[in-house]
Amino acid sequence: MMQMNSMILTLILFVPLAGAVVLALLPDRGKTMQWGALVVTLFTFFLTLHLPVHYNHALSGMQFETNHLWLAAPAIHYHLGVDGLSMWLIVLTGLLAPLGVLVSWKAIDTRTKEFYVLFLVQQTAMLGVFAALDLFLYYGFWELSLVPMTILIAIFGRTENRRKAAIKYFLYTFITSALLLVAILWLYARTGTFDFVVLQQLAAAHQISPSISALWLASLAFLLAFATKVPVFPLHGWLSDAIAEAPTAAVMVLAGKLGLYSILRFSLGIFPAESHRIAPLMIALGVIGILYGSLIALVQTDLKRLAAYSTLGHLSFCILGIFSFTIASIDGSIYQIINHGISGGALFMLMGMLYERYRTYDMRDLGGIAQKLPWMITLFVLTTLSLIGLPMLNGFVGEFLILSGSFPAHVYWTAAATLGVILGAAYMLWMIQRVFYGHLGPKPKALHAGIAIPDLNAREQISLWPLAILMLVMGVASPYWMRVIDPSGTQLADKSATAATPRVVVLSSATFAAQDDTSSAKGGK
Repeated sequence: MMQMNSMILTLILFVPLAGAVVLALLPDRGKTMQWGALVVTLFTFFLTLHLPVHYNHALSGMQFETNHLWLAAPAIHYHLGVDGLSMWLIVLTGLLAPLGVLVSWKAIDTRTKEFYVLFLVQQTAMLGVFAALDLFLYYGFWELSLVPMTILIAIFGRTENRRKAAIKYFLYTFITSALLLVAILWLYARTGTFDFVVLQQLAAAHQISPSISALWLASLAFLLAFATKVPVFPLHGWLSDAIAEAPTAAVMVLAGKLGLYSILRFSLGIFPAESHRIAPLMIALGVIGILYGSLIALVQTDLKRLAAYSTLGHLSFCILGIFSFTIASIDGSIYQIINHGISGGALFMLMGMLYERYRTYDMRDLGGIAQKLPWMITLFVLTTLSLIGLPMLNGFVGEFLILSGSFPAHVYWTAAATLGVILGAAYMLWMIQRVFYGHLGPKPKALHAGIAIPDLNAREQISLWPLAILMLVMGVASPYWMRVIDPSGTQLADKSATAATPRVVVLSSATFAAQDDTSSAKGGK
């Protein structure tokens, strides 16, 4: 078992990559690519379940570690490990991958080999970001995640604007990632290591650099790259176009998880004092993002763009929670990252299934289809209620912890953020009313007059019900997940509080006596 624990992260990382290589070599016939990708992603998900089953709650720090010297000069290690911050994100990534394959089963009917190979490479990159503890290795996975996503958007986008959206996404994320690389190399020049655990210890002892301005610039480079990836307002310029164009399986993992995890892991872990300095600005941007995203979502007529601005609003809650630096708010932010992967992923899957039936995302063309699609409306409503934070569902737990943890220190900002909850309920429920109720829209009227539009089939139900069950279970049994998350949230909050405390120089009585003798000799008082 100890040998398996040391190998498990390597297996989780490279099974999807090996699967991508095998699919690239196989002939593209029938459903070969779909079945191959499904087998690989299911096996990867099975491997990720080893982590929560064998996680030791009595230990602090990293678990399932693998640490081998890769290159001696510069000192680059193949260092992997997980803790309460990253473990559930790895399991979530493993879960979403087979669901993405199922939802793409018929939606992707051309160039299927390229799609599923790129999809598996993207999964490897995301898993690597969550597991890597060497900054150089982490940066390799971070950059790798840009390439397949950009190609997926450019090739499999639904309109002629797909290449424009792909280029915009790539430029936003690549330019800021170049600054991240510069900051990583500066850290290595100062410390001689890329190892996150060592850098965290040096940061706690204030031994990375005596230059406050240099540390400040390095922290900004890290934060800018991560904030663009989330995205944080006003760095969201790529978001609506990318989500509008990306295929469903890609858009399920496009926003939020990588950027928010990286802020928690690296910005707060290596630059705690600098994170406190910029916290007022980040809290303001988070609340502005909540309100801006909600208000823009209210006036959308396109389902994908409404979901894009809804994503901006929901992820901005996490920014508010992270930079409030309380245990409750950080725990809530980590929980909300997982929630959004589940509920947001289900929303995008349902929208994709609706598009397969009516070939439109325009709400003005829909309406009055609830009776025709009873299973779809049931799961749509459940997902919507989860996203708006209905008690007993998962979204409530994350939002409540964020708002309750942020309120004591940031009363007015938290009160403004609470308005975003109300606006979120308004645009999500209005979306349900416009799409499923009222008079029969032009598209349904034309299609239902000629053929019977089917409700969710078995494949679609299999892909949706695991997420629906998790929405309920995570709402009523959150302590199971919090048992792993809370120690990491507590550690981050404690380190941030320590970094914010001014260092006090303690002078002994002998010091004062020596000062008095010197003053008397000079005739001073």
